[in-house]
Amino acid sequence: MATKDNLKEAFAGESQANRKYLAYAKKAEADGLIQVAKLFRAAAEAETVHAHAHLRALGGIKNTEQNLEDAVDGERHEFKNMYPPFLNEARQENKKSAEISFKYALAVEEIHYGLYQEALDSVKAGNDLPERKVYICEICGNTVYDDSPERCPICNAPKTKFKEII
Repeated sequence: MATKDNLKEAFAGESQANRKYLAYAKKAEADGLIQVAKLFRAAAEAETVHAHAHLRALGGIKNTEQNLEDAVDGERHEFKNMYPPFLNEARQENKKSAEISFKYALAVEEIHYGLYQEALDSVKAGNDLPERKVYICEICGNTVYDDSPERCPICNAPKTKFKEII
């Protein structure tokens, strides 16, 4: 049982390091430190290799239908159980940046839940999703199909803040 717990902890740590290093890379790039940014991106990619290896060792990657079921459950938990109390506590403590972060995440996780549920229904019917363009808002993470809106309905960011995912 200790190895399973160690794999879970290692997966979480490597996953967090990946995201943190990507954020550091953006900052280094903004500071004009292109090679430092490249180093952060390389390390982030290496952390992804480690995280995926740990997840495989945990048996955490199943068939696509099971993976979608897991994603639906995870997103449901986040928008129904996790983020509401986080948001409430941030408001009570008057932590505005945390409040905004949690508010955006809560709204987007509910959208992800719906998108994953749609994908799961499609896979259960023996189909892939139809081919469509997918965009995310780089401010709040809002995820939309086909075309980005003029303004993000969650954070009010302009259309230019949406990035096409390829």
